Amino acid sequence: MINRPFPAHRPRRMRRDDFSRRMMQENTLSANDLILPVFVLEGQGTQEPIGSLPGVYRQSIDLLLDTADRAQSLGIPALALFPVTPLSAKSPNAEAAYDPDGLVQRTIRELKNTFPNLGIMTDVALDPYTTHGQDGLTDANGYVLNDETTEVLVKQALSHAAAGADIVAPSDMMDGRIGAIRQQLEAAGYIHTRIMAYSAKYASSFYGPFRDAVGSAGNLGKADKKTYQMDPANSDEALHEVAMDLSEGADMVMVKPGMPYLDIVRRVKTELKVPTFAYHVSGEYAMLRAAADNGWLDWRKCLLETMMGFRRAGADGVLTYAALDVAEYLAVGDVQ
Repeated sequence: MINRPFPAHRPRRMRRDDFSRRMMQENTLSANDLILPVFVLEGQGTQEPIGSLPGVYRQSIDLLLDTADRAQSLGIPALALFPVTPLSAKSPNAEAAYDPDGLVQRTIRELKNTFPNLGIMTDVALDPYTTHGQDGLTDANGYVLNDETTEVLVKQALSHAAAGADIVAPSDMMDGRIGAIRQQLEAAGYIHTRIMAYSAKYASSFYGPFRDAVGSAGNLGKADKKTYQMDPANSDEALHEVAMDLSEGADMVMVKPGMPYLDIVRRVKTELKVPTFAYHVSGEYAMLRAAADNGWLDWRKCLLETMMGFRRAGADGVLTYAALDVAEYLAVGDVQ
């Protein structure tokens, strides 16, 4: 570090005017850095507000097309699909996850037919489809089985690719599932289907509103996911998980949650230098939104500051339920 003592160096000189602040800005934020998570449900003309996610809705496919149109017009490159599976379609073995005519598969086809240039990313995990709310198949004691779950995840990923998904995103945290999915995608000829691995997904308490949104909270009950999601105390382990997924064929990796784990984002980007994404998860969004709705924080300013924080930490992109708002602010030249 160069020693530049005062008064030869006055850092505030470069902060005095807008033009010089812009000249020295180290990180930028654009709509290209955003992925919009959306919730799709059965029906026609149906939209349901999510109480724990103010401003976010469950939408039937026809209304989701309007949201996709808005996202694309704002320059958001991709949507991430999450299904609201009817209770009648759930089962212990999650057969609905790989139904070629399932909700997600039909949604992918409609979106790609209408918006061929909009990226479609899908969640590969079983919790929306299981009666017990876990991300995988369980044994008689409720323990989530690794290899048996992976077999179903492969079927699910293949069904998404067949429907036209651009990115499959395994969020389950089973060991070895990236390699199994990549191998079968290649064998089936889906060589261009990208994998965004939820590589460092922590057993976090910030997921509550999401579980409400997809309807898995009631199924999960008081159970937890600590036998497969990561311990929030661990950092080195995250690097091993990321490296493992990359070696098995992941194209991109994700850290989840986001803001409490920005140190992990920085370590992954600095040490492995791969496309690195972060998920501004439902609990993070809900806290900020609730504080803003109560007049305690400025929604626009705090939201943009939050997104810039992800970028500064090294994230190449952010999944956020506020993507539409961020993109609209940026479209009119709004930055901090």
